[in-house]
Amino acid sequence: METIADDLVTMVRVPLADDHVAAMRDAGKCSWVEAGDWLVEQGAPIDRFWFVESGEIEIIDPASGERYGQATLGPGQYLGEISFLNGGNHMLGARAVCRSRMIGVPRSSMFELMSRMPELSDRIITVFAARRRRFLEANDIGLTLIGAEADRDVRQIEALAHRSRLPVRSLAIGDPAAEQLSAMCGVSAEQAVVIVGKNQVVTDPTPRKIADLLGLGLNVGRDEVIDVVIVGAGPAGVAAGVYAGAEGLVALVIESLAVGGQAGASSRIENYMGFMTGISGADLVWRGEVQALKFGTRFTLPRRAVSLKQGADKLFSVELEEERSVNARAVIIATGVQYRSLGIPNLDRLEGSGIFYAATDSESRWCRETEVVVIGGGNSAGQAAMFLSRTSDHVHLFVRSTTLALSMSDYLSRRLESDPAITIHYETEMTGVHGKDYLAAIDVVHRPSGKMRQLKTRGVFIMVGAAPNTQWLNGCVELDDKGYVLSGAEVGKSNAYETSHDGIFVVGDVRSGSVKRVASAVGEGSVVISSVWQYVDSLRQS
Repeated sequence: METIADDLVTMVRVPLADDHVAAMRDAGKCSWVEAGDWLVEQGAPIDRFWFVESGEIEIIDPASGERYGQATLGPGQYLGEISFLNGGNHMLGARAVCRSRMIGVPRSSMFELMSRMPELSDRIITVFAARRRRFLEANDIGLTLIGAEADRDVRQIEALAHRSRLPVRSLAIGDPAAEQLSAMCGVSAEQAVVIVGKNQVVTDPTPRKIADLLGLGLNVGRDEVIDVVIVGAGPAGVAAGVYAGAEGLVALVIESLAVGGQAGASSRIENYMGFMTGISGADLVWRGEVQALKFGTRFTLPRRAVSLKQGADKLFSVELEEERSVNARAVIIATGVQYRSLGIPNLDRLEGSGIFYAATDSESRWCRETEVVVIGGGNSAGQAAMFLSRTSDHVHLFVRSTTLALSMSDYLSRRLESDPAITIHYETEMTGVHGKDYLAAIDVVHRPSGKMRQLKTRGVFIMVGAAPNTQWLNGCVELDDKGYVLSGAEVGKSNAYETSHDGIFVVGDVRSGSVKRVASAVGEGSVVISSVWQYVDSLRQS
């Protein structure tokens, strides 16, 4: 039977034109590799684009050291997948099967070619994106996680990988494959670990450490000046990244969690134009991220902005955790909002261990064949309930008000009401949680009657209220009484996305008065760039 690995490169074939190959020869260097020679090794930085002129290159699985299925590259094909765009590291190795002639083009030179030759760019990205999707489907390369069910840090890394569209394999402690891998790596079979490649064990793993290891960290020099720093990688921030790169601005997108923002936590968006059968928020924003990367916009995650200031030279300094900073001529605030915690005792202790603020495959796998609870009355809560109803025994939707009509789209509320796997509990709240290492049950109260009961559940998804992420702004811009950023006429500016401080712009849910919808966020992120470009150009002229 043909496997995903077998057709990884043989079926994903979009040939380059003769003029494309000629341009690569001019921009790069032709060389020979002998049979058995390594072209690239797993984990090495992606610093060039490799094209096969003659011969054959085999793709090597780092876990076995052998060929990955039947995956080989022949004349006219090229090495790589979507990591090439963000300057990450090779997930698989490659070596010559026989004497082969290669064209190697430095990554920066390849970006210049792709910007000058749109058809070349389209063909390469089509192949790279298809390969990444097949890696995700195969679920047998990339990171290997052992013990996500027992370790919160490993669960956070799993969530980062899923939401960032990074290939990851998750094994439970006690799984024979996990025991074999642990023994090979020299770690206890009872230990939760993260393994890269064949046997590289990451000690004290954190999402940031893993992101840095995969080449997703902060790739900006300390003295480098960015045209525009975009803080937040939800739909608004990613759209701004696409248009900033397309307009020739040097742009960096900083994200504290994973690309996608609140939209990335949505399992299915059905009312976004162009996707008749719906699309997950993570997939939608990932497509935008790939577009932005194509235009040269850089992304770094997970990195949290902690403060903002401007120097005498008019340059902004976005201060990050771990005493790093990024210098920029302009700043776009796209930090969105976050779901509010409910202030229930012990709730924070169980976050990530049964208490969740997103409903994707990563979270839902912990709640299979059990009753789950979704708290909230907005579209995100409704979409989460529909998604979770596919794998759980039953979904209970807790709504504080007496109706969904004012907070949820009509098509979605009607679906919820007609679904036998979902029960809507109006004027109902969670008042307590129970569980030592993982959520086991919650206390529930029906407010009008005062009736209290306990519900056994392994998963509660909180999607209620929203607090703007503006604490890091240090008073640089004016906020409304709820903490959202004021802009446009409210601060005496003609442009709707200008804040009270010249050079600082705001888009998306964090903007006061914005429409809290994915489509409007994308629109704002797209439109704001013309004003940013004018501001940056004025600085260059002065």
